[in-house]
Amino acid sequence: MVQRKKIAVISGGAGFLGSHLCTTLIDKGLRVICVDNLITGELKNINHLLKLKDFLFLKHDVTKYIDIKGRIDYCLHLASPASPDDYLKFPIPTLKVGSLGTHNVLGLAKAKNARFLLASTSEIYGDPLEHPQKESYWGNVNPVGPRGVYDEAKRFAESITLAYKREHKLDVRIVRIFNTYGERMRKNDGRAMPNFINQALTNKPLTVYGKGSHTRSFCYVSDLINGMVKLLFCDYSLPVNIGNPNEITILGLAKLIIKLTNSKSKIVFRSLPQDDPKLRCPDIRLAKKIIHWQPVVSLEDGVKRTIKYFKQTNSIYES
Repeated sequence: MVQRKKIAVISGGAGFLGSHLCTTLIDKGLRVICVDNLITGELKNINHLLKLKDFLFLKHDVTKYIDIKGRIDYCLHLASPASPDDYLKFPIPTLKVGSLGTHNVLGLAKAKNARFLLASTSEIYGDPLEHPQKESYWGNVNPVGPRGVYDEAKRFAESITLAYKREHKLDVRIVRIFNTYGERMRKNDGRAMPNFINQALTNKPLTVYGKGSHTRSFCYVSDLINGMVKLLFCDYSLPVNIGNPNEITILGLAKLIIKLTNSKSKIVFRSLPQDDPKLRCPDIRLAKKIIHWQPVVSLEDGVKRTIKYFKQTNSIYES
């Protein structure tokens, strides 16, 4: 008897992370239904999947009712603007996809008796007073600041996800994603990594905000996706940090990218944006314990791969 293939619905599946997740789950033998309204996602991210019999793309805004016929085994909710440039440009859609969108995908999972995975974020910790950040930390978020549209949307998303678990016995997973980079990032994403690479490759000044002393920990995309998939298939329903705990200052990152690109770029300094976190580093002890996961790609190797991607796709020269 041939075992039927499991079916996964991925909202935001044409985005940076979503497209990698689509590919990985298909490679693992699943059928994937990608749902995306393309507000920040791009069809070119899933072009390699469109002709596959195990892949279906639906252009749809998940803040509106979702009706998908047939069996569904997994619902993964990744839809949301994720960079500061994006969610400051789309504040209301960001709030809606975190609230109404999460509610709708949870409703789909409930109707299909499917496992639900929420892509949450390290931004729920805000500008943290605890370092590194572990899952038990409640955060330091400004709910009325410009970044609140993203931070509070994700905090609400976590709350409603666990409410569905308690009230409806829904099988849920929550991944708190820390800074991730790699192939398929957009050149105009607005985050430090693509900004620095694009500026360096064109010998333009690298823009560092503040003194560059604030830190981030960058996780290469293959490590992040591996962690998400492990979490999806494990038996744990509370939030889990997935990220690389090796910190670097933003100024240190700028200097590394100038070195790896052999760029002639200089570094210029600008004022730090409001509520920009000064420290960001995951405590991943829970991920190590629950899913036996930790990142394996070094920052230098990951940056080299990302630089190669930007060069090969000529994305830095697109208008």
